[in-house]
Amino acid sequence: MAVTQIKAVPAFRKTAETFTSGAKTLEQKYFVSQEIFGEEQEKIFSTQWILVGHQSAIAQAGEYFISEVAGESLIVVRDKRGEIQGFYNVCRHRGTRLLENRNGQLSAIQCPYHAWTYDLNGRLIGAPHMDEVPGFDKADYSLHAVNLALWEGFIFMNLASASTERGGYKSLEEWFTPLAGKFSHWNLPQLRSAKRIEYDVHANWKLIFENYSECYHCPGVHPALSKLTPYDSAENDLCEGPFLGGFMKINKSKSLTMSGNACASPVGDMDAEDFHRVFYYSIFPNMLLSLHPDYVMVHLLRPQSPDRTLIFCDWFFHPNAFDHGDFRPNDAVEFWDMVNKQDWHVCELSQQGISSRAYEPGPYSARESIPAAWDRYYLRFMN
Repeated sequence: MAVTQIKAVPAFRKTAETFTSGAKTLEQKYFVSQEIFGEEQEKIFSTQWILVGHQSAIAQAGEYFISEVAGESLIVVRDKRGEIQGFYNVCRHRGTRLLENRNGQLSAIQCPYHAWTYDLNGRLIGAPHMDEVPGFDKADYSLHAVNLALWEGFIFMNLASASTERGGYKSLEEWFTPLAGKFSHWNLPQLRSAKRIEYDVHANWKLIFENYSECYHCPGVHPALSKLTPYDSAENDLCEGPFLGGFMKINKSKSLTMSGNACASPVGDMDAEDFHRVFYYSIFPNMLLSLHPDYVMVHLLRPQSPDRTLIFCDWFFHPNAFDHGDFRPNDAVEFWDMVNKQDWHVCELSQQGISSRAYEPGPYSARESIPAAWDRYYLRFMN
């Protein structure tokens, strides 16, 4: 007898319903200390799965891009079999950095110093004059690989080994178990980026997460956004741990764009109610995932110092949308570029104020339960 599978319905709760009374913002040291920043790089960014890009950025064999994780330059390349590989950007001869360009296409990886050459699987295939060295074996000098795996088409890397202490290392599949199938309706692996904007924000990376995770600030900071989505409409189904967020309602408009209209065909086959919602999720420690009916926006964070963060923002659309005459990606890009800049400005103001000797942790409001939860998870790594 066949068993009918019943789809589990996530339990969404109003933001204030999950608030823990007494929660306060983090101490000043977590935003200004170079020592703390170094600890974050070691305890978090060197041990966790870090977003580095989307598979659509290297669709063809030989295409690559360079990423940076915890101060390490890393090569992400699609090999001739179509598999995505990850390596340290370090030659096995004398340690020279192999690739300088941020992205491109190549048939092999050749060191610019002494021409040691590696195939796209990292194997050393050419080493001039090394056959004159007794006992030298090219098989012993492949590029150092980095743990790499895909989740919903997004590429993640992990610098840790299975023996890393603090117990942070898990396979990507195990790490993302709580989100298994959650976003399948948005066809994330098939989407393509229509635009990327890089922002250089003079604020601590944690302020970006905290800002993203609440709309308490929206009426004053984002007047255009507040017209399209009620600032107090947030309901969350993930309220603790590394994955946090939920949805906000879309008002009478059809999308969050400059015109208020949809700018592309739907990204997936969603439930009718989801055409009137935008889903916002933070994925610890460097991904912000915003799911709209007609596009998906992703922020990738790359902390540079206690008071500086690079943010790479991509707008993803269904590949079929690019061929439609009503495709207007700039309607979404211009809207969120405006909102992003408003956010970055207040984050920079926060950084400036927190750096003052007058700063002390302040109380979170009931509308800031998600930033408070994010802080709690972060402190698990730092204490």
